Amino acid sequence: MQKIVRNVYLENKYIGVDLGLVVIGKELLLIDSPLHTEDVKEWFKVISERGRPKFLVLLDSHPDRVLGSRTLSLPAIAQDQTLTTIREWADTFKGNAHPIGAEADNLKRITGVNNAIPEITFSERMVIHMGGKEIVFLHRPGPRPGSMWMVIPDLSVVFVGDTVTMDEPPYVGVSVIEAWLNNLDELRGSDMKSYTLISSCGGRIDRKDINRMARFLRKVQSRVEKLENDKTRDDEIEHLAIDLMGDFTIRSIQQDLILKRLKTGLLDQSLLQYPDGA
Repeated sequence: MQKIVRNVYLENKYIGVDLGLVVIGKELLLIDSPLHTEDVKEWFKVISERGRPKFLVLLDSHPDRVLGSRTLSLPAIAQDQTLTTIREWADTFKGNAHPIGAEADNLKRITGVNNAIPEITFSERMVIHMGGKEIVFLHRPGPRPGSMWMVIPDLSVVFVGDTVTMDEPPYVGVSVIEAWLNNLDELRGSDMKSYTLISSCGGRIDRKDINRMARFLRKVQSRVEKLENDKTRDDEIEHLAIDLMGDFTIRSIQQDLILKRLKTGLLDQSLLQYPDGA
């Protein structure tokens, strides 16, 4: 487990998402969940030695960070649209139903998905208090409509989820790209200069990481706008996906998964923008 600042930790040993942990007095705030049940049990045992887990924060509705939470008996915090998305899932999850290049695609069949529905939600902004500290939750749609940030002013820390990914490209099939670009501008602004920014895919980030993410998204946005609903679209998407992979340093073992993620995301994004094939 990596110490980011005092009482703030990041764990990247589990597949799918980097996990956050904030220690506030004798209580713990967990950010996202491991995907696999055995990993959830291990993670929970390790962190419980540091204090009493109080809340689980789900930074968006990506299945890699949500599905494991169904086995945790903790009140979960999420944005309203994350709640809506998870409620729409069947109680039985099959990873091959609509593969998006996620680690969850490899799940054959799991049940009890309804247990992952968050209990505490908000629309635009919410503040809770733990141990005399303010924890601020901000709706920041981008990677997903229900994406959010968690800000701890006293510790000068912001968990930004997948707003910036360093290790690999995100799935963009449900993304709100213009809002996402605005969020990156906010991260580069003066209000965030004194904050440590933490990604769920790569850990601590800086301005160059934010700039690289913005370039990636602008490329996605401009190239998807040029796609036409004809027989050449699939070929164009494959070429674009391969091009976009070059913006990241991807391990050879992950290349097939990432290519699938990009191809599916680009197709889904094009359908999102032009549902009638216009």
